Amino acid sequence: MPELKDVLEDVQREVKKFGDDVGTLKTSMEKDLKAVRELAEKAGTDAAAGTQLKKDLENLSRGVEEKHAAIEAKVKEMMEKAQKEADAILAIEKKLGRPGAGGGDQESVLKHATEFKRVAMSRRGELKLTTSLNPEDVNVDEYKAYQNAFKMSLRREINQLTGDEQKAMMVGSDPDGGYLVPTQTSSRIITKVYETSPIDELAYHETITTDALLIAIDTDEAGAGWVGETEARPETSTPQVGEQRIPVHEIYAKPKATQQLLEDAGIDIEAWLERKVSEKFARMRALAFISGNGIKKPRGILTYPAGSAGVRGTIAQIPSGHATLLTDNGLVTMTFSLKDKYLANANWLMKRGTLGAVMLFKDLNGQYMWRPGLEAGKPSMLLGYNVRRADDMPTVGAGTLPVAFGDFRAGYTVVDRLGIRTLRDPYSSKPFVEFYTRQRVGGDVVDFEAYALQVVGT
Repeated sequence: MPELKDVLEDVQREVKKFGDDVGTLKTSMEKDLKAVRELAEKAGTDAAAGTQLKKDLENLSRGVEEKHAAIEAKVKEMMEKAQKEADAILAIEKKLGRPGAGGGDQESVLKHATEFKRVAMSRRGELKLTTSLNPEDVNVDEYKAYQNAFKMSLRREINQLTGDEQKAMMVGSDPDGGYLVPTQTSSRIITKVYETSPIDELAYHETITTDALLIAIDTDEAGAGWVGETEARPETSTPQVGEQRIPVHEIYAKPKATQQLLEDAGIDIEAWLERKVSEKFARMRALAFISGNGIKKPRGILTYPAGSAGVRGTIAQIPSGHATLLTDNGLVTMTFSLKDKYLANANWLMKRGTLGAVMLFKDLNGQYMWRPGLEAGKPSMLLGYNVRRADDMPTVGAGTLPVAFGDFRAGYTVVDRLGIRTLRDPYSSKPFVEFYTRQRVGGDVVDFEAYALQVVGT
């Protein structure tokens, strides 16, 4: 059956060809009419040539009539061809049972109906090597009726269906029992949305080939002093360099699926499992970077005790100014708790619910302290600094730490030892195929002055 695009192109070619033919005949007829006029003028001046003139006029008139008849024949031929092409288009629409529908939907329905008939014929032993299924051989209305009946059969017993529905179900009956699943059953999966935190994105990353990362820590300074011109210059103190070790830890998952499910499912089960596991790993990493205790997992930014700025192993905690709530003054105070070096790349971290409350804070001029991001991909601003939603942060409550502020690239280091690796095992748990997936990662605070936390309290 011709495609709609091909039909239209054929019609356009015929119209152009017809125009060219008509133009040629028109030119020829104009020449003949001009000759008639010249003969008529000659008749007025040469009566003796009347007999010959009559014959010439008859010949010219006959030529004009023949050319006019040729034009009519060409028009008739073109109309008949156009009617055939129009009938072809109507046949396609009738086959799909959706006259006037869009081309993309028509092709999709016809494709599914054709594939369904091919599978049904194969199951019944009717499909031969020489069998060729053409669109005109497919009854789309029959396929649609089976689809509707199949949906009803999922809700109640076959013998409880109407007579028409039971008849429609015979189209997809399987000799081995049961019914074929319509090929147009959706392969879409409705997925639950999980919220996470952007620490992985904001932190500094190191890739290693051992089981731990060793970082040199320079928190000391060289000794120096003022001296007079002739005074002795005794030895000064030498700065000491410390060391921090960040070990890597292992995350694993071992889902399984039957071999038949992997072969027969309407979606790529292996790819789906791989995506689900990688997403879970990402959320587990993000949670550990926020609140991990460092035992068999990375240590998070919230797990160190409160302390004065500059003391390693402690994080500055700024009171909110209220026993159970955040305040605008508490947030302003946080921005002045960091050294200028860290402010250039500083970000706010807080939960979605916390951000909703902070958005209502106003300054002394009655202006909102929060500024929405006006460009795609640009974060919103709070007191001039980017706000990043981190849903692993605690909710606001007495004594909690719901807000973090600082340069997390300088303050936190993520250590990647091994990317996600998957071992496909079809032998250990037959008839199941196991997918043993693992990743090794570590993380810890390396600069304790790079960020501060807001503690709810006075």
